[in-house]
Amino acid sequence: MKRFAKAAPVAAVRASVLFVCMGNICRSPTAEAVFRTHAERAGLLDRLLIASAGIGDWHVGQAPDPRAIAHGRRRGYDLASLRARQVGREDFVRFDWILAMDLRNLRDLAALRPQEYQGHLGLLLDFVPELGLREVPDPYFGGAEGFETVLELTERASAALLAHLRERHQLT
Repeated sequence: MKRFAKAAPVAAVRASVLFVCMGNICRSPTAEAVFRTHAERAGLLDRLLIASAGIGDWHVGQAPDPRAIAHGRRRGYDLASLRARQVGREDFVRFDWILAMDLRNLRDLAALRPQEYQGHLGLLLDFVPELGLREVPDPYFGGAEGFETVLELTERASAALLAHLRERHQLT
């Protein structure tokens, strides 16, 4: 499994981000790949631990949806090496920023959150309030347009999130 293969050594990590959706095969792996690419282009990949997971266990071990892989590839993002996994209690220890794709995922994460968790639990799109959206729509039961929408939203949110983390964690 190649989930954390590109992660920085623990000593270098200044911030850690987990993206979460229902099954970890469409939205959250897309957000992971997009954000990882933005961080790499900014020269900050060695300062960040980046991953994704799903609320449910239906797709554990599977690659992302082939449509997500294809649409991502066309924009220069590699999702093919990612494998779905389920959120666990250890994620609340490992990740400072846990970002859900929609309100249902956020509610599920809040129910799982240990009382002692001191990190940020929120919605990815809250970093781009100017969009007027809070949720990344699930493209699973739709067509190509849905996967393009996910990419557009995660690209905008990734840029804003990276800027926020740069300032908050003094990443250079």
